[in-house]
Amino acid sequence: MTPEVLTPERILRATEDVLRRHGPAKATVVDVARVLGVSHGSVYRHFRTKAALREAVTERWLDRTVVELAQYTVRQAGPAPVRLEGWLTALFTAKRHKAGGDPELFATYNVLAGESSSVVERHVEVLTEQLTRIIADGCQDGEFTVGEAEHATVARAVFDATDRFHDPVYAAEWNSPGIEDAFVAVRNLLLRGLAARAVSGGDVTAPGEAGEQD
Repeated sequence: MTPEVLTPERILRATEDVLRRHGPAKATVVDVARVLGVSHGSVYRHFRTKAALREAVTERWLDRTVVELAQYTVRQAGPAPVRLEGWLTALFTAKRHKAGGDPELFATYNVLAGESSSVVERHVEVLTEQLTRIIADGCQDGEFTVGEAEHATVARAVFDATDRFHDPVYAAEWNSPGIEDAFVAVRNLLLRGLAARAVSGGDVTAPGEAGEQD
């Protein structure tokens, strides 16, 4: 039987298994090589240092969320307010799933993310870029009221305003009573703010709400 070719993807998958089993403090490149049935030198030919390997596996983990959220950045997915609502909800859901579905690995990646600040910064930039595209589309279609020069600034403000629902530092709260109501309240407030229109009497109406009023 022809041995399976050693690839970066195989190494990263094995590294995840090792991290889950041993944790970031004890996991070594030798452990990863042992799982793969190769020498640790073979691993180093793909990742020159242990730090580079840990950075790559952290980036791979974060990129999964980016891929999940990308569907909301295309116009075909619907009106911008609907896409923004979906994006924010999907981000919160993805983070909760990671924290609750595999708590050991989630805790491990929090440690690794702390070591790889540049990876985390790039991740936040990509997420903010996704938000910027949604907001820009909404402004172009007359659904949001944001100046063209402010798209990126407002996108980052939206990201920061929902920090409680995606930053791992708040993970302990994500299954607490009332957290979903709190999320919906913040999400809806942001949507109303972006879509605010001055009308007679000073009322503010968000898209989709006009038919709900008496």
